[in-house]
Amino acid sequence: MVDAHQTFVIVGGGLAGAKAAETLRAEGFTGRVILICDERDHPYERPPLSKGYLLGKEERESVFVHEPAWYAGADIELHLGQPAVHLDRAARTVRLGDGTLIVYDKLLLATGAEPRRLEIPGTGLAGVHHLRRIAHAERLRGVLHSLGRDNGHLVIAGAGWIGLEVAAAARSYGAEVTVVEPEPTPLHSVVGPELGSLFTDLHSEHGVRFHFGARLTEIAGQDGVVLAARTDDGEEHPAHDVLAAIGAAPRTALAEQAGLTLVDPAYGGGVAVDAALRTSDPNIYAAGDVAAFPYSLLAPENGEPAVLRVEHWANALNGGPAAARAMLGQEVTYDRIPYFFSDQYDVGLEYSGYAPPGSYDQVVCRGDVGKREFIAFWLSEGRLLAGMNVNVWDVTDPIQKLIRSGQVLDPNALADPEVALDSLF
Repeated sequence: MVDAHQTFVIVGGGLAGAKAAETLRAEGFTGRVILICDERDHPYERPPLSKGYLLGKEERESVFVHEPAWYAGADIELHLGQPAVHLDRAARTVRLGDGTLIVYDKLLLATGAEPRRLEIPGTGLAGVHHLRRIAHAERLRGVLHSLGRDNGHLVIAGAGWIGLEVAAAARSYGAEVTVVEPEPTPLHSVVGPELGSLFTDLHSEHGVRFHFGARLTEIAGQDGVVLAARTDDGEEHPAHDVLAAIGAAPRTALAEQAGLTLVDPAYGGGVAVDAALRTSDPNIYAAGDVAAFPYSLLAPENGEPAVLRVEHWANALNGGPAAARAMLGQEVTYDRIPYFFSDQYDVGLEYSGYAPPGSYDQVVCRGDVGKREFIAFWLSEGRLLAGMNVNVWDVTDPIQKLIRSGQVLDPNALADPEVALDSLF
């Protein structure tokens, strides 16, 4: 039983934090729930920022997790536009930017991640952008509209998911797009060279220019206006705007200041948690982009499961509620298989699992790769690590079951569309 006079505090106003607050009430917690958001907007979901909302297909109101009135109705105390600046574990207090001191019994860190910055000359120019917050998306949507109208050029640093989705959106507005990427293919660290060329071809067909094997070294401008982007191989690309899409870093400053155990950035960084999303402090939990949790489906090192930090929507959607239940004293084992989705032009895809470079020894495809209607499977010694379905639907459940089973699979059966995935269990 949880004392009705207890106070549970959630630091972070994204999807993970909002779903944790919702779950606390749904599970019958009657104590105080305080949600601290450093943005002035109510908690919202991030996928639309590079997809439907950026494309102008979704309204602003559609991105919010709950209607604003829901929080008062659920007796959730919101602190909007107030960052948490200090955490005192001994006193169990959180101090906000305006000096407000909040006492907690249990605390959830759902502080998320922030865009990595380009550390090169010219990043202070007005035409340099990042995409993480709704304000970024609003600004970028206006920029893309103007670039399309004026035949302007957008240079994107990074060919990851955000970079490619923004490239597709920019082309839909009619903007000229150049993507600069140090690896030899897009999404090299996610889908490898075997599938990376698929995205090169897809975007090239829609007029995107790629510059592989290079990094931006300078953004040139005059009177505060971007004029060009230069790379380390001596090339110069015309640009009116530049998007830095070079990944995100977990927001661990509060946890680090409080002395919580962190994961080495070389291994993905983040706040270290156990299978119940509990940090090194038994009264503090972490969920979403900032949490690094044990992932038992990866080959263990020294008998211990590998640690994984996931920056995707599904991890926030599921991690927030799991942490809330653990805070209530329920038995929780967070072992979700990573999942994400992407939409680019007429291609929709879903990816389940985790198969970084060097972890797999075979890639098997089922379907028609040329028509972009297929499923790709990443295998290690016959065991499925990850699967990606491209314009093929309703297969996520069997793919995840095959990953979780750990069984050795027949590659020929995986490649045969006549063999039902369900029959391989």
